[in-house]
Amino acid sequence: MFDADLLLRFVLALALVLALIAATGWVGRRYMGAVRLPKLGGKRRRLAVVETLPIDGRTRLFLVRRDATEHLVMLGANGAVVVEAGIPVAPDFAQTVAGVSARAQETAQ
Repeated sequence: MFDADLLLRFVLALALVLALIAATGWVGRRYMGAVRLPKLGGKRRRLAVVETLPIDGRTRLFLVRRDATEHLVMLGANGAVVVEAGIPVAPDFAQTVAGVSARAQETAQ
């Protein structure tokens, strides 16, 4: 009923295809893992979760950014509560460090 030669060829072909899929995945992660494709014609996202902090098993704090404003929201079993709204966006850490070092150089002169 089963032809041993046909079954062997099927198993070997399946193994070869699976090996090629695995090799392609490995090469993709190895050499293109950090490369991100640019957004093609998409508009800029206005909403982002900046940071989360678990308070206990059921409660978390979320720092949510909308445009140039951040909001601190506590989400728990009883629902969501806005802890603080309208927080101005903090400057980037690198910009802050650069600004401090530039001011230090100005005062030193």
